[in-house]
Amino acid sequence: MPSFSSPRRRRSRFSPVTRQVLLYLFFLLPAALDIAQGMAGTLGPNPTSVCLHDFGRYAFRLLLASMVISPLKRFVGVDLMLYRRPLGLLAFTYAALHVFFYVVVARHLDTHILWQDFTTRPFLTFGVITFLILAALAATSTRRAIRALGRKWVPLHRLAYLAMLLATIHYTIAFKTWHVEPFLYGAVALFVLALRLVPKPPRRSVQ
Repeated sequence: MPSFSSPRRRRSRFSPVTRQVLLYLFFLLPAALDIAQGMAGTLGPNPTSVCLHDFGRYAFRLLLASMVISPLKRFVGVDLMLYRRPLGLLAFTYAALHVFFYVVVARHLDTHILWQDFTTRPFLTFGVITFLILAALAATSTRRAIRALGRKWVPLHRLAYLAMLLATIHYTIAFKTWHVEPFLYGAVALFVLALRLVPKPPRRSVQ
């Protein structure tokens, strides 16, 4: 008779690290698809602009998803903490692609144009600060960095909430015309950040 493994055994075939890597690679597929379509000429008349905005949106969404992990565990009891780190790294990866396409592909490393943009477009300031915070968080997300920083690691990584707030402002004021989507994402982000202010319920004493 053929033997069938139990659902628990099938789930245990993938280690936590493997699941994190698979999640990371899966969410890189939209970036690979955009780049492939852009190179094939099937991404519209301005593929650079499409990639630039898509990467920015994915960076925001993934950062927001990483922020939702803790409230899910605290208020709903759903424990997805294993995936918070890869989601944060994905947010940084897409933010880096967003910056790369703006600085290199769109502006061709022209320092004069970049400086003019930076001094005349306030949303870029919020974007640059957000990216620097995400870069610092990504650089200190390894086990070695956690051990090296010790108690300083937790307050440092609380800057993720500041990055979320700055990214919300950056996304909201980036458009010259009215767009509903940034405000919807901003409302969700502010709601998630507001959950941090909800006091923890007191623990029940064991009789």
